[in-house]
Amino acid sequence: MFQGDIIVMMHFRFVTMFCVLVTGAVTAQAEDSVQPHIVLCMADDQGWGDMAYNGHPVLKTPVFDEMAATCLRLDHFYAAAPVCSPTRASVMTGRTPNRSGVFSWGHSLRPQEVTIAEALKTAGYVTAHFGKWHLGSTLPSSQTSPGAQGFDRWLSAPNFFDVDPWFSNHGQAEQFKGESSELVVEQALQFLRDQSAEKPCLVVVWFGSPHSPHKGTSHDLALYEDQPRNQQHFLAEITAMDRAMGQLRSGLRDLQMADNTLLWYCSDNGAIPQGSTGGLRGKKGQIYEGGLRVPCLIEWPARIKVARQSDFPAFTCDIYPTLVEIAGAKVQQQPVLDGQSLAALFDGNLEARQRGLGFWDAGIGGFSTPSDSILAFVAEHQKNGTPVPPDHAAHGKTPHPLEWNLPAASFPGHSAWRDGDWKLHRIERAAPNGKGAAAKRARQDGAGLKWELYNLASDPAEQHDLFATEQNQAMQLQSDLQAWLQSVTDSLKGADY
Repeated sequence: MFQGDIIVMMHFRFVTMFCVLVTGAVTAQAEDSVQPHIVLCMADDQGWGDMAYNGHPVLKTPVFDEMAATCLRLDHFYAAAPVCSPTRASVMTGRTPNRSGVFSWGHSLRPQEVTIAEALKTAGYVTAHFGKWHLGSTLPSSQTSPGAQGFDRWLSAPNFFDVDPWFSNHGQAEQFKGESSELVVEQALQFLRDQSAEKPCLVVVWFGSPHSPHKGTSHDLALYEDQPRNQQHFLAEITAMDRAMGQLRSGLRDLQMADNTLLWYCSDNGAIPQGSTGGLRGKKGQIYEGGLRVPCLIEWPARIKVARQSDFPAFTCDIYPTLVEIAGAKVQQQPVLDGQSLAALFDGNLEARQRGLGFWDAGIGGFSTPSDSILAFVAEHQKNGTPVPPDHAAHGKTPHPLEWNLPAASFPGHSAWRDGDWKLHRIERAAPNGKGAAAKRARQDGAGLKWELYNLASDPAEQHDLFATEQNQAMQLQSDLQAWLQSVTDSLKGADY
């Protein structure tokens, strides 16, 4: 073969390879440009250990087990807060809930926050919310209702709900009959059937289970007849939710949407007393692992083609930026985010976080918002054509103002910072009042500032405090946590607006 022939052949191969690469890139780009439907599902009070696939000895969750074996399973996934409303605010905004004043249960999301529904509408998405809201009122005129926060369609409850629940149907109080998890899935699927095939959809399905009081159906209770009475209804609610997830997945397949639908499932906080943390320390309401770590399953057949189990640390603040990137949404004035996009993780190409994960329970109490009694009261007034009294719980809690008077460098309550395998706790307790011996001992033992440091790789149950022996690591995490707490406080005081 002559030298010229070799050169021609090499040139031909280069051009061929170049064309293949370009064609592949264009094809991949075309596939990526097809916006997926997005369905966000969230349990209410399901702990890390409340899954059969996570080792629960009794619980039956066949649908979740199958998802865990066939999709992307995140085993170090956290709720942004140890109670419900704050975590839901983090999903809506991508921000740690204290930035927006959602300190505890029943607190309302401030109207100026940019929600995921509002963000995705800029990318052409049709949006819907079904189930538990718990971020404000569900009255039609409220500035904190799902409709006011960007949802085109909403069938929502002010708080948790059980069998034969009441919902606010675009503001109209209405009672439904049936098992609650199946009801919200049925409504979500009906919404998807009604939509034009050309429009991508964001559907938020927030279950009311397994929040207390627990009410299982006779069918599900029969599975747990040999269990203690206080466990039967709790376990039955999770099994019913598992079945509803199966109905959702089957419905998506029937609609020929399943392949290009991103289905994301998690819980809003760690286990309640009836539940299981899987051996982790703490429960709902606590910043330790058992109060924050929750099940997380992500299914998207068109993109997540290989089942994977990942220990990548992530939390509910990551949902918003992930969806904004995937949808191609453009937010003109995006406030500070605490989450980061996990889109690269779907492809197995994300090895480390851009920043740590911050958690902060400031010790501010919640507000009671019982759904059924609230909406039954609203229904009576709507039937009679009379306004709901302005001081009634149906109006929700007034959103937190853009101000919070705190002494400088004071960040009350319990906060924590996870970076890699390390987790640092900062516990600030106010000195108790009183002059007695008990108050004196409490001031000596419990008041002031306490630090704890754990290596979650070797000590996932947070039993061995390394703060005294790992000072270099502790100092770096202290600096990161203090800076983050100050940033959160600045946001709360209005720095982002």
